[in-house]
Amino acid sequence: MHTPDTDSPPGPPRQRTARLPAGVLAPASALVLVLVAVEWRPLLRLDGDIARTTHRWAVAEPGLTRAARILTDWVWDPWTMRVLCAVAAGLLVWRYADRWTAGWLVLTVAVATAVQQGLKAALDRARPVWPDPVDSAHYAAFPSGHAMTATVVCGLLLWLVHRHGVGRVLWRTALAVAVVSVAGVGLTRVWLGVHWPTDVLGGWLIGALVVTVAVGVHRRRHPHGTG
Repeated sequence: MHTPDTDSPPGPPRQRTARLPAGVLAPASALVLVLVAVEWRPLLRLDGDIARTTHRWAVAEPGLTRAARILTDWVWDPWTMRVLCAVAAGLLVWRYADRWTAGWLVLTVAVATAVQQGLKAALDRARPVWPDPVDSAHYAAFPSGHAMTATVVCGLLLWLVHRHGVGRVLWRTALAVAVVSVAGVGLTRVWLGVHWPTDVLGGWLIGALVVTVAVGVHRRRHPHGTG
């Protein structure tokens, strides 16, 4: 008589697929972090070349620079993103009575902020310095807080919108807004000369990693969710 295999069955396809982004984002984030920390010269040269070029453009195009400042200081500011997160958390409680997810959302954004500030303090990377600056910023450069916060908040909210099964038009609109916001805020930080390109890249990668881990935690807590 054949004895059935007693090994544990493989995980569901969705769970196995969910591990793939983290398996890519974690080493990519670590690589950028290490190269910045050791001040790898080819990376510094590339950062400098891109930053000098975009700064020349920013000085030569004051209209675009003013628009970039409005977008980065008001529309895509980290505090704007955190307020958006708080509104979403309130909606989850009010409309869906989902206090756990609301708390998960707020806690994830808070953890991301702590990670961001911890990395800034640990690396203490200097920001670009220009004789004719078009904007200013405080604290260390890596990672970009604007880029990382936008990635975390937009990523989490986009996943929640998908999880609640919205219509195709609303989903496409939300996806477009999220992509434009995350890409746009990173480009404005480099354009305004307050970040090196790898600060923004690090913010995007680490932010996406935070989202991936947080979504994995939520799925383990609510395995029968729609997202």
